[in-house]
Amino acid sequence: MKKLFCLFALGSLLAAACNNNNTHSEAGSANTGQQKVDTSLASALTFEEKVHNFGDITEGEKVEYSFKFTNTGNSPVVIEDAISSCGCTVPEWPKSPIKPGESGFMKVIFDSHGKSGYTEKEISIKTNGSQGYILGPKIQCNIVSK
Repeated sequence: MKKLFCLFALGSLLAAACNNNNTHSEAGSANTGQQKVDTSLASALTFEEKVHNFGDITEGEKVEYSFKFTNTGNSPVVIEDAISSCGCTVPEWPKSPIKPGESGFMKVIFDSHGKSGYTEKEISIKTNGSQGYILGPKIQCNIVSK
């Protein structure tokens, strides 16, 4: 029992050490030579249009739309990942850093096969400055039968 407790304690200490990534925010941290994470990058992407409504589309139709965005921050932004809540909606994004003031496009492809009625899909985006995913643009449509 004593060995089990010691193993558990050691495992907890190792897990805590592994979760400590030693990053500091720009504000209020001493320069220790470690790389700083600018968490403001998460909100530096400004989309010209947050919602695109395709209107009525026919079941089985594939539609796509490109959302224009601009880096309104002070540092380059890299989109590390973009996902949707289901596989019927696929985002495509630039893989290179977007410099401050530069614009880019996130293309969203929606496949309505097997779907019907009103639907709304939102894209979640992870950037080099975000600790998790942030909400991005969304598409809407009404799927009608053939």
